[in-house]
Amino acid sequence: MDTPFSLATQMKGKFTATKLDRWPFLKRSKALQNEGMLWYPAWKDLNLYINPTRGFFYETRPNVGKTIDHKTVIDSTAEDCVMTLSSGMVSGLTSPSRPWFRLALPDPDLMQLASVKYWLDDVNTRMLDIFAKSNIYGGLASIYEEVATFGTACAFLEEDYNDVIRMRVYTIGEYYLGCGHDGRCNAFYRRFWMTVSQLINEFGIDNCSMQTQTAFKSNNPDSWVKVNFLIEENDERVPEYKDFRNMKYRCVYWEDGAMNNQYLRIGGYEEMPVLTPRWQTTTTADVYGRSPGWKMLGDVKMLQKLQKNKLIALDKVSNPPVQVDASVQGEANMLPGGITRFSATLPNAGVKPAYQVQLDLASMEATIEKTQAAIKRKSFSDLFLMMIDAERSGSPITATEVAERQAEKLTILGPVLERLESELLNPLIDRTFAIMYRNGLIPEPPQEIQGMELKVQYISVLAQAQKMTGITAINQVIQFIMASAQANPNILDTIDWDQAAKEYAEMSGIPAKIMASPEAVMAIRKAKAEAQAKAEQQQDAAVMAQGAEMGAKAAKDASQAQLGNNTALDALIGGITGQK
Repeated sequence: MDTPFSLATQMKGKFTATKLDRWPFLKRSKALQNEGMLWYPAWKDLNLYINPTRGFFYETRPNVGKTIDHKTVIDSTAEDCVMTLSSGMVSGLTSPSRPWFRLALPDPDLMQLASVKYWLDDVNTRMLDIFAKSNIYGGLASIYEEVATFGTACAFLEEDYNDVIRMRVYTIGEYYLGCGHDGRCNAFYRRFWMTVSQLINEFGIDNCSMQTQTAFKSNNPDSWVKVNFLIEENDERVPEYKDFRNMKYRCVYWEDGAMNNQYLRIGGYEEMPVLTPRWQTTTTADVYGRSPGWKMLGDVKMLQKLQKNKLIALDKVSNPPVQVDASVQGEANMLPGGITRFSATLPNAGVKPAYQVQLDLASMEATIEKTQAAIKRKSFSDLFLMMIDAERSGSPITATEVAERQAEKLTILGPVLERLESELLNPLIDRTFAIMYRNGLIPEPPQEIQGMELKVQYISVLAQAQKMTGITAINQVIQFIMASAQANPNILDTIDWDQAAKEYAEMSGIPAKIMASPEAVMAIRKAKAEAQAKAEQQQDAAVMAQGAEMGAKAAKDASQAQLGNNTALDALIGGITGQK
């Protein structure tokens, strides 16, 4: 059940009818529904041909199994491609096995402070732990599947007592959206079913309609009731007040058939709890998006026809249509070993194929493979299969390998990844951080950054692969400088090596605490310089001591030398005496 964690939650089961007019809510929800239903024909086509297990268009009540039309969908290549794309997006964009984002500050100098760096890493680790503990990664896989098929996905991120957060993913057709002037989703409407017992437990019997109360008292708790749920911007809020009626977003629940102005609950949210990523939009006015499914739908329909024609041709070869002569007695027996009696005196009598089927199976298979390849190309299957296979092998692929092998597809995916970060991952991280902060799960930030706004840097494989052009450029320049230094060592002075290392580390996405702060670097270098100076002083002292020792020894040897033996010293003294 979609429940806001606010004063409305605390009032669960105690809320009474209000005089708040319900007509504006009915009008807004109807407008959102009418706008969304304009997209139904395209969504139904995508549901039928590409992903038959998603979408909610035909059921009049929940828990009704829908059969897949295997007469229409014979080849499952498109469905396999969607599953590959969604799994690859999990591995490449939000992998649960490795960090895929980190918190940062707009001021890079502040991030060099050790206290700030360790606080950011601590909060980052806590958020990743909460994501791993909750159902976020399973929900993200469903979101990627929805957005790859229909172009739009929708999930409700609610607070959870046990896991901090919980994600509820909706399928296309069971919700309707509205956007503000900035193109972001600011309204959400959903009609869904709940049993009588679920309604009583969630909202309290006093807030339910008379029909629901009667059904409950009549021992009919499993009957279904349709509930309306609307979230929209609260245009009547007073920002200075912090009660649920003055939150940024307002939410209302009401039953179909309930008395006018009777609500199951009125609540609110500090931030938009609904995540609505889109693959891409055609115009700025589009509320819903378009996906690879839209682009490959024609190929998918052609593939189904080709497969159907191939099966028909094979069937005609193995069990051809026949013509039966009038002389045949009774029905022709077409079973193996069957006997058909006819008059052999008549020419061309008996049973024979009506015509010869010339089956060019090789050409048909080639055309089918070409069509399948087009579908796989439009769904980026080779890029994402590479990531999935690497994850399965236990040696995850690096961003460098992705960039080297799939540079062209990364260029095409660039705008899509930016949109998914903006419309899915940023709101997910922002709301999770806000929930953690309100519940005391965020440690007190250092004094230097209190009140500052945080920003998110994405370090997933796909995000880093987008930055690999910068890393490649740094590598090329460094290699050129090092090679040129052999001829001219002074060229090494043209590089700020500290800044180069910092830029390389940021592009590589390594944890911030691995890199030493400028203060630590200065301290290390100062200690090295002092140690080197001390060593040089000790070496100079040793040289001087050795020189003094050698001089003393020479003087001693000279004083002990014997004269009159025609030595060099005799000659020297004689020369001096002669001069005198």
